[in-house]
Amino acid sequence: MELRQIKYFLKAKELLNFTEAAKILNISQSTLSQQIKQLENELNLPLFNRIGKRIILTEAGKMFGEYALQSLNKANEGLMLLKDLNNINTGRITIGIIYSMRIFIVKALVKFAVQYPNIKIQLVFGTTKDLLEKLNAHHFDFVLAFQEKIKHFHLKYQPLLSSTMVLVTAKKSSLANKSSISLKEVSKLPLALPFSGYSTTQFFVDSFNQKKLEPNICMEINDIHTIFEIVKTGHWHTILSNTSVNDPKVTGIPIEGKNMKRDIMIISLKEAYEKKAVKKFCELLTEIKGQFSDFSY
Repeated sequence: MELRQIKYFLKAKELLNFTEAAKILNISQSTLSQQIKQLENELNLPLFNRIGKRIILTEAGKMFGEYALQSLNKANEGLMLLKDLNNINTGRITIGIIYSMRIFIVKALVKFAVQYPNIKIQLVFGTTKDLLEKLNAHHFDFVLAFQEKIKHFHLKYQPLLSSTMVLVTAKKSSLANKSSISLKEVSKLPLALPFSGYSTTQFFVDSFNQKKLEPNICMEINDIHTIFEIVKTGHWHTILSNTSVNDPKVTGIPIEGKNMKRDIMIISLKEAYEKKAVKKFCELLTEIKGQFSDFSY
């Protein structure tokens, strides 16, 4: 069994189309079919059912797919390990991050890029749920996201920040001078929130439910910048972590309650090899958090 065959199988499994898989792999369809047939002969089991021009995974194909992906990932990690032994003058870091960390991450990006100018960085924003799904698929080196209720045994969690949940309102709002606000007061205000898939939104829906309160959600918007523009009008408010708020035209009012803090973690796959560049970046994140006096763990 060759890694090349495993790579071919995984692409065919993903697309369920030999022709499309061969195009992406830049090989002929006959070569792809031949290699997969050789793999099936070695395993002594069919991995695909061929029905005309269509292919469907067999039960054996489904089971083999999970281990094939692990084998390919392990091989890739071995290559990264070898390339990364001596220095971090070249390489790439891919980071998934929740929007709440956008202010914090800018300082880290600038400082890291100055120290290691040849390391390429890709930053992807998303919800905690989406980011963790992509982390599990090995799309990221690590993610910065909120701590979930349930920890997964295959993930490594490194505490970074503890963030206070706040009501975000316009500086010109009559609420702007309040030092704190209760959930009951918040429930009576017109709210513009991120979509329900966002972790912060779900956190507050659960908090309202626990208090048997019904929030007045007037808008759901999947773009935080747009939400800030809506809040600046003074007619609506939103709920975010204090790490999100740095616009001079809005202010964050801490929401009362002992459970109004959320933990932000550096989350990675336990078994994945940690590149030296990733380790340096995470060390830098830990150093920088000390500069954010309002955010502590």
